[in-house]
Amino acid sequence: MDFHFFRDSVGQTIPLLTFINNKKLSSFKSGDNRKMMIAGIDEAGKGPVIGPMCIGGVKIEESREHILKVLGVADSKKLTPRKREQLAAQIKKHADGFFVLEVSPSQIDELRKIMTMNEIMVVCFSKVLEQLKPDLLYADAADVNEERFATNIRKQYSKTNPEHAKEIEIISMHQADATYPVVSAASIIAKVRRDELIEELKKEWGLDFGSGYPSDPKTRGFLLNWGKEHSGKFPEIVRQSWQTVENIREELKKAELK
Repeated sequence: MDFHFFRDSVGQTIPLLTFINNKKLSSFKSGDNRKMMIAGIDEAGKGPVIGPMCIGGVKIEESREHILKVLGVADSKKLTPRKREQLAAQIKKHADGFFVLEVSPSQIDELRKIMTMNEIMVVCFSKVLEQLKPDLLYADAADVNEERFATNIRKQYSKTNPEHAKEIEIISMHQADATYPVVSAASIIAKVRRDELIEELKKEWGLDFGSGYPSDPKTRGFLLNWGKEHSGKFPEIVRQSWQTVENIREELKKAELK
């Protein structure tokens, strides 16, 4: 299956949808004298009902991965926002390459019309992999079946990089960000970028909608109030395809009938 919508959208608006460093993203080939390159990929913002999803990737020489440990890189969810920002700057300084793909709420909604969320994650991870081209990829599994997620990434990646797809080793596992420093690093830069975008949206819209997660009372309160004031319609910063939105619409309809 080919996803032209996703490819074209990214290609036409790269400054808005992707964030990349200015380092040369080189690739190692077996037989040459360059160092073994590893990469980690992880997402931030898969579950929120408000705001974009960011998929981060970090590439570094395998022999230099220990630098990430020295920096104190850890699972982004266990770090304070300030600590994540500090680490993100250091990660970008020491990494051989990094890339963050941003997927807007409207893109997510459109993609969900033709594929599952797991399939969307495969496409996104593959997009980041295309930029990094390491010898070994560690991916935080976005599928209940870790091996299937790795297989699907390889299959998707082979559409644009058939030869490299045969050579690259892909290791996918749950909570990889708590196991592999390079995945932790990817998680951190993805989370920091999403947090930046959320703050930008709050300033742009003049609204405080909380974290954007369905479990956040402030987010839910914002959605309820907006829905009441706008006849069940929501702004473009909201993922219209989320069950949370549908549930709130149903709540509003029932309230009108009382």
